[in-house]
Amino acid sequence: MAPSLTNETVGTASGTSHSRQPRGLATLFMTEMWERFSYYGMRALLVVYLISGGPDSAAGSQGGGLAMKMATATAVYSVYVGMVYLMAMPGGWLGDRVWGARKTVTVAGVVIMSGHFLLAVPGQAMFFSGLALVAVGSGMLKANISTMVGHLYDGPADPRRDSGFTLFYVGINLGAFVAPFVIGTVGQEFNWHLGFALAGVGMALGLLQFLLGTRHLSAKSDVVPNPLSPQERSKLLATAAAVAGVIALFYTGVVMAGAFTLEWALLPLSLAGLLIPVGVLVRIKRDKELSDTEQARMNGYIWFFVAAAVFWMIYDQGGSTLATFAEGKSANTLLGFDFPSTWFQSLNPLFVMALAPVFAALWLGLARRDREPSTVVKFGLALVLVGASFLVFAVPLAVAGPDEKVSPMWLVAIYLVQTVAELCLSPVGLSLTTKMAPAKYGSQMMGVWFLAVTAGDCVAGLLSMTGVNLNGTPAIVGQAALAVLAGVAIHLGRRTVRSLMGDVR
Repeated sequence: MAPSLTNETVGTASGTSHSRQPRGLATLFMTEMWERFSYYGMRALLVVYLISGGPDSAAGSQGGGLAMKMATATAVYSVYVGMVYLMAMPGGWLGDRVWGARKTVTVAGVVIMSGHFLLAVPGQAMFFSGLALVAVGSGMLKANISTMVGHLYDGPADPRRDSGFTLFYVGINLGAFVAPFVIGTVGQEFNWHLGFALAGVGMALGLLQFLLGTRHLSAKSDVVPNPLSPQERSKLLATAAAVAGVIALFYTGVVMAGAFTLEWALLPLSLAGLLIPVGVLVRIKRDKELSDTEQARMNGYIWFFVAAAVFWMIYDQGGSTLATFAEGKSANTLLGFDFPSTWFQSLNPLFVMALAPVFAALWLGLARRDREPSTVVKFGLALVLVGASFLVFAVPLAVAGPDEKVSPMWLVAIYLVQTVAELCLSPVGLSLTTKMAPAKYGSQMMGVWFLAVTAGDCVAGLLSMTGVNLNGTPAIVGQAALAVLAGVAIHLGRRTVRSLMGDVR
């Protein structure tokens, strides 16, 4: 797909011909594609690797994993995904105040690549160190590379902007689609650590592509919009050193007392993933500089934030709860062909690429006839659908037994319903965030939207840590009911929410 993005442009330095896409889009397209290839390839392996060799691994599966129980593996996965999105806020801050977007993406690429190669080294210490680096680096990159795409255009009015971001979105899903077939197959069928190493190679290719094509990017990407003053830098370094010292001292004491377990790391991170989003929203709400209209919009936005957190709590279990079900209880055979369970992770990006244009055309067509559903209705529909996907999941969960595996088409159906739900909520939520953001927090609000993902995933992690069996029928049905009730609630409260939104639709 890259050649279609590499047309030369004639105009200003940023390539502002309104007939062709800027050449720099190809660089960012390929960088993001390879980064997503590495991220989703590793994510497809993560839970299956964690339970491998343990009591919850599938019969006859490859050994050599960390032999965790399913509940612990789900908690690790949930906290990890939550931290990726939590790191988007400090990642954006680094781009805005320290390095600029281009340098931050370069550093992020090195951090991600290093993390994947650490995952390729056997041993729990290396594994969790690598996982932490991938989470930090992914958050840094996610917050800045989309900004760099925006820098390629002459502001919001540039007619090429929307199509450019659409092409960029294709790169995201293309990398996510291919990764489980390559990294998942090698890791699950041959050697876990070789699979993780391939993820590192993918990020290395993305970083190389970025460095080779960096001359085609906008000069805006080198600018630090709001650089730290020397006084701010000194204060920040002192605060960071003090916090790091307290944490190191605390955990040194725990280790020396012989009391350290994995929960000592997972529980504080999960709580932080809940408290930080709440703290950020409270801080914005208490800002006395916001106008009455902005305050009302923030009240309305909180409804959408909570709804999104419920949605992501269920949706992101596609890589944990559904992945472990695919590994142990799904008959992964189609037309006589056996395939690894990690291949299921390619379904969502495949469905997104197939259905996103359909939904875009649908909303546009309905808008022309003044019949497009409101944002509130779309959110409510997304919650009902994601809840319905877990109600569907309850059927094969009840049918499957120790000697009875279910058809893989159950999982295909579940992922399809969840993707339809995602397309009703995720792009709409991104657009809504830009429209409802107070002027003072225009740049930061996108990070706030990502915090809804963090909150939802950390709730799932906490549930696993407190003994809730997320793979059990009661938990599945309970979450489904919660999502459906949340969807109905936001629909019933739509007049209140619309009044708070003001002129935003």
